[in-house]
Amino acid sequence: MTRFLPSSRLIKASAGAIVLGLAQLAVAADAEALLVIKDHRFEPAELKVPAGQRVKLTVHNQDPTPEEFESHKLNREKVIPGGAKAVIFIGPLKPGKYEFYGEYNEATAKGAVVAE
Repeated sequence: MTRFLPSSRLIKASAGAIVLGLAQLAVAADAEALLVIKDHRFEPAELKVPAGQRVKLTVHNQDPTPEEFESHKLNREKVIPGGAKAVIFIGPLKPGKYEFYGEYNEATAKGAVVAE
């Protein structure tokens, strides 16, 4: 024998499931951050991101020459051609400071990700 819920109970149960699903999607979404390379420097030089969460880092190289985003602490390296963008996923990170640099212009291209 099949039992049917009264329509008002079915609507409430469905709405609750939808709200729970949307909340889980919101929590699962990656944080996003933008880092610009301009005049062989990273802007901002100190990039704040949420600790404990994966971050989608978009690096936009506005210089005409390539630059390499490199970080031993983040275990990432990526060459970004001049005028191009690249996406690098980092984290989740423990609270702290994670230095990075541009391998092709180490004297000027320096920065840090700060997880808070």
